[in-house]
Amino acid sequence: MPATELVIFDCDGVLIDSEVISARMLVSEMSARGIGIDTDYVARHFLGRSYPVVLATIRAEFGVDLPADFEATYRERLLAEFERELRIMPGVAEVLHDLSVPFCLATSSSAPRVRRSLQIVGLDKVFADRVTTASEVARGKPAPDLFLRAAGKMGIAPENSLVIEDSVNGIRAARAAGMEVWHFTGGAHLDGLREDFGRDEGANRRFASFADFFQIRPDLRKADATQ
Repeated sequence: MPATELVIFDCDGVLIDSEVISARMLVSEMSARGIGIDTDYVARHFLGRSYPVVLATIRAEFGVDLPADFEATYRERLLAEFERELRIMPGVAEVLHDLSVPFCLATSSSAPRVRRSLQIVGLDKVFADRVTTASEVARGKPAPDLFLRAAGKMGIAPENSLVIEDSVNGIRAARAAGMEVWHFTGGAHLDGLREDFGRDEGANRRFASFADFFQIRPDLRKADATQ
């Protein structure tokens, strides 16, 4: 395995425990329109996809005619829920503080959503100008474009990049980019899913707690970090 010179974090479901909130709201919105999906369906079909792609899929799959203002209204309500409920993923702050290599964020979320999400959990200054969103690339996950763009902005070769992802589409995107990828399974949105969720996608590692991060890769920890 080539040396790791950059860690690329997905945002929703990795840095922040947001996917469970998003899934619950989407299930509720669809139920009100007579569409019966559950959080398992959302996890398996929509994780890692941008919201416009999710809505296009719903329209095509279920033949539902969503109003023109649905996306804007949904985003507004979702951010209101984030203000009340959003939490940073346990152990993330410590990992970011102790990493010995540069790190950045690559997300399918919109720039305004990720900006406010990071502010809510206190990570906005940590990532500052190291954020890449799907709006910067032609193709979203599972295409490799997003991660290649993020690594390119940091001046690091794909083969020297490690991606932390929670979604099948994200794992596929990282692998297509030629990057090492770890599957993080500790988000609340993955509770109750089968143990084999995403296991066949070829992630190099699976882990459920950021407390284990440096146990897996002690070489990525600063030499002067508190053990």
